[in-house]
Amino acid sequence: MNWALILPPLMLAGSNVFMNLAWYGHLKEPNKALWVAVLGSWALAFCEYCLAVPANRIGSKAYSLAQLKTMQEVFSLAGFVLVAWALFGQKPGLAQLAGFVLIVAGAALIFKGN
Repeated sequence: MNWALILPPLMLAGSNVFMNLAWYGHLKEPNKALWVAVLGSWALAFCEYCLAVPANRIGSKAYSLAQLKTMQEVFSLAGFVLVAWALFGQKPGLAQLAGFVLIVAGAALIFKGN
């Protein structure tokens, strides 16, 4: 089994869930002090980095930098949709879904390229 192909996408997906929680999770508690939100977000971002940095290090053996960045962006959008839906009940509309499909199509071009 080639872990350099398998682990990076899994780790990048997980890292982006943490990052989206760091960016938006504090909005569930708008009355908390801003410094508490920042510290909590930094703690989540640390978890994100603990997954993203090794994912890129391992993934660079099997993927180009453009492919790694593209995976990260696609997972960032997917993580955002999950967090927005799970925490805030904001389901993506048809226009948003169409935009995400176009982004995934762009990602497919990057993976098909040279």
